[in-house]
Amino acid sequence: MKDFKNKVVVITGAASGMGRAYAKRFAHEGAKLALCDYDQAGLQETLSLLDDTSVEPYIEAFDISDQEKVEGFADSVQQQLGTADLLINNAGIEGSAEPVWATKDEYFRRVMEVNYFGVVYGTCAFLKQMRAANRGVIVNVSSIFGLTGSPNHADYCGSKFAVRGFTESLMIELHDSPIKVHLLHPGGIQTNIARQGHSQAFAKHFFQTTPEQIADYLVDSIRKERSRMVFGHGAWKTYLGTKLLPFDWLKRLVWAELKPVIDRRQYP
Repeated sequence: MKDFKNKVVVITGAASGMGRAYAKRFAHEGAKLALCDYDQAGLQETLSLLDDTSVEPYIEAFDISDQEKVEGFADSVQQQLGTADLLINNAGIEGSAEPVWATKDEYFRRVMEVNYFGVVYGTCAFLKQMRAANRGVIVNVSSIFGLTGSPNHADYCGSKFAVRGFTESLMIELHDSPIKVHLLHPGGIQTNIARQGHSQAFAKHFFQTTPEQIADYLVDSIRKERSRMVFGHGAWKTYLGTKLLPFDWLKRLVWAELKPVIDRRQYP
């Protein structure tokens, strides 16, 4: 997809951070926007920042892990704006920021419900429209923690590895289709996903790329049809490490990089 003018662009998790930056950038490109998030107030704030829209964006607040709500949203978008041309499955939450043995079961389950099943539900709901129209673009947002594990983030990494596996399978299934699928691995982006006090040191150390920078990169990458997108602080270093280094070396390097900024009180 080269031109986004009057295209229907759907963005999940649009109330802040990367989702808000994507909305602003695609509004500037002249797209018709459909935005969703759990945070109604945040969505309204995003809406107030969109000065370039010729068509009133469609917004809806709901939990992305609710399959029925996601399917209803997809139907409403089609009725209000038309068939989706571009879907960005961006919505996500942080994990416990604790080691595996200190992470409660509900964290593993909730993070997977939002970060993984939210992507699955969004993809399947809008893919129906795209297949019927025989066109469309899907961007699923993983993470550089979908490329390698990280201490204190097993729940988050598990969900982002799952997004990667799901999306790579979909890419292969649709490789002869006019529907394009992209997998985005952001590095350290300055968002408010790290809300817990004990994850602030990690966020301050790691989150250095602005949401606007990755929004620009995403638009450029869709135009250039890059299947895998790797961008943000630490992203390329991590990606190359997973490709070039034996895992025992990579494991030591990741630990050395993150050891100073993780909460080690629960380590033996």
